[in-house]
Amino acid sequence: MPEVSSIPRRLGRRALVHSARTAIAAVLSLVVARAFGLPEAYWATVTTLIIMQSTLGAALTVSEQRLAGTAMGAVMGAFLTAYFGSNVIIFGLGVFALGLVCCALHLEDAYRLASVTLAIVMLIARTRQAWIVAAHRFVEVAVGIAVGLVLTAIWPGDEPTASIAPPASAPR
Repeated sequence: MPEVSSIPRRLGRRALVHSARTAIAAVLSLVVARAFGLPEAYWATVTTLIIMQSTLGAALTVSEQRLAGTAMGAVMGAFLTAYFGSNVIIFGLGVFALGLVCCALHLEDAYRLASVTLAIVMLIARTRQAWIVAAHRFVEVAVGIAVGLVLTAIWPGDEPTASIAPPASAPR
């Protein structure tokens, strides 16, 4: 447990700026997603929160993988659901196929998001058609990525990495 006297050092300018940037980006992505009328606007915010934890260079790489994975999972989820419904075995085969596709395309980091999107599209019962759910999911993530990247570009943090903790060599 940190000493009480070390807390003010941890709450320096860097932590305040990073927290402010992240909070503003999260709120902005939610407002934009709601303005588009997206039914699950919170996914835009979740995506923005993930993007905001990186420097711009790292955020670009993460964003490419997130967007590619979301697109693949959405397309596969819409296709499989349209033809097979919410079948557990088909879902498992879809996750397996996504792993192979992501590996073949050298998008290994996209596999995680592709599988998550597949699960969201296939396994959550909804009244809308699967392709509409898949399109909404893709747009929600795209909005989150766009807001996160724009805010990271116009308001870059001064931290070399996403960590807002003080350096290990800080005097005590």
